[in-house]
Amino acid sequence: MKQPDIRARSFEFAVRVINLCKTLDQQPGVPRTMANQLLRSGTSIGANVSEAQAAQSKKDFTSKMAIASKESRETSYWLELLIATKILPEAHLTPLMNESNEIIAILTSIVKTSQLNTQN
Repeated sequence: MKQPDIRARSFEFAVRVINLCKTLDQQPGVPRTMANQLLRSGTSIGANVSEAQAAQSKKDFTSKMAIASKESRETSYWLELLIATKILPEAHLTPLMNESNEIIAILTSIVKTSQLNTQN
């Protein structure tokens, strides 16, 4: 079975983040504020990957993917913070955290490969 490409995977991840943020948004105070941060970074990953697909140059592609990588790391941070503060049960967040880590690894690899190919 073929793995979905990073564009599809980051899109599906954004859908999952949006659904999590809907849950967080129902709570007043800190969870709602964290939902806003998580929503921005978690949906930005796929947006930047999509922009990279239409890049005007290899350098532009690398730049957009690097931004997506940074956003994925920020998203991971917010998920870690949600776990550490016990705003939601860890078991509820673990699958999303695992996917976040895999996306980080994929994007890091894409950026490194793209940087090498741009230098050559």
